[in-house]
Amino acid sequence: MTTTNEIRAIAQTAARPVDDPHSLVPTTIPEPVPGAHDLLVEVRAVSVNPVDVKLRGGAEPDGGLRVLGFDASGTVRAVGAAVTRFTPGDEVSYAGAIDRPGSNAELQLVDERIVGRKPSTMTHTEAAALPLTAITAWESLFDKLRITPDATGTLLVVGGAGGVGSIAIQLVRALLPGIRVVATASRPESETWVRDLGAHEVVDHHGDLAAQVLAIAPDGIEWILTTNSSGQLPVYERILRTFGQIVAIDDPEQVDVVALKSKALTWHWEFMFARSLHGAADLVEQHRILDRVADLVDEGRVRGTATTVLRPITAETLREAHRLVESGRVIGKVVVTDEPED
Repeated sequence: MTTTNEIRAIAQTAARPVDDPHSLVPTTIPEPVPGAHDLLVEVRAVSVNPVDVKLRGGAEPDGGLRVLGFDASGTVRAVGAAVTRFTPGDEVSYAGAIDRPGSNAELQLVDERIVGRKPSTMTHTEAAALPLTAITAWESLFDKLRITPDATGTLLVVGGAGGVGSIAIQLVRALLPGIRVVATASRPESETWVRDLGAHEVVDHHGDLAAQVLAIAPDGIEWILTTNSSGQLPVYERILRTFGQIVAIDDPEQVDVVALKSKALTWHWEFMFARSLHGAADLVEQHRILDRVADLVDEGRVRGTATTVLRPITAETLREAHRLVESGRVIGKVVVTDEPED
């Protein structure tokens, strides 16, 4: 820590390409002071998500400075007056909020209602890979598609080897025994990854996706979780059964939902920051989701998804992490950590 009142951080000062050495720069910011529901967390590890890449490259920071970073794992340093779930010294992990300073800093404020305990069987490095994707996958499956433990049918996970897909496959296998998972993967290493996570079948999204899925499920499928829906609605309409459902987590330029009317298909948006951004009455659900996922990890029913680890947390390593995520070829998650290598 530089002074009593300042902490080190890595910030975006303008929308720049990742190869620009000024796209992420070291800086100092005032040490944050917890509000009523806040935890002040000493950050030990972070992971980089597509939202980090999107903001760094395409969104000018308000006031000329933005500390990015959403996923994090660390130790509670101090708590606000209304905090009831955590105490200093607790190890936690979380995905943060899109409208508050991020985790690319020594210390970060985060509302306790969106924080979970760090799985006891994981290091901070491993735990940092989970929160954003776990919340996204959980809300997609259970809040949006509303799949229940006694349900039967087939779920297509488009982008099965990515961060969200990697967790969604595992949650289905752990909690939804009647669901068959078909995951997309376009490379041999991606196919191996999703099969190891529990996918029953694998199809190549660079090929004729509809033909491949219908060869597996000739009568069509019930659900699609998609990370890449741009231009895909005709394919999705073809492979879904009547009253089928789609949940999308990406940002397509246009969605022609009229095309879904003939089969009475349902389109859902999933955006895990919605609860915190709009002060949802059930904000604490994200705390409960993260604790439930931590239980599944500690029970050995869900495994970590960190596949690339960079050390330590610097502007240089974060730019490299952004570069990897921006390539679109990452399997699992990229983590940047201050934890020493074993």
